[in-house]
Amino acid sequence: MPYTTEEGGRLNNFAVEPKVYTAEPPSKKQIRNYIILGSLGAALVVGLMVVAVAVSG
Repeated sequence: MPYTTEEGGRLNNFAVEPKVYTAEPPSKKQIRNYIILGSLGAALVVGLMVVAVAVSG
């Protein structure tokens, strides 16, 4: 574990820094999957709201 010694003999520990990398844009297949999952999620929310209104009314 990397550390430095400060004045008076105190040790100062540092966390190991993660490797930095650049993000890549999503592929066409990933974009399609995001759209499908987003649509399914929106349909679920709308469906739950319809059920809640039907039950409460």
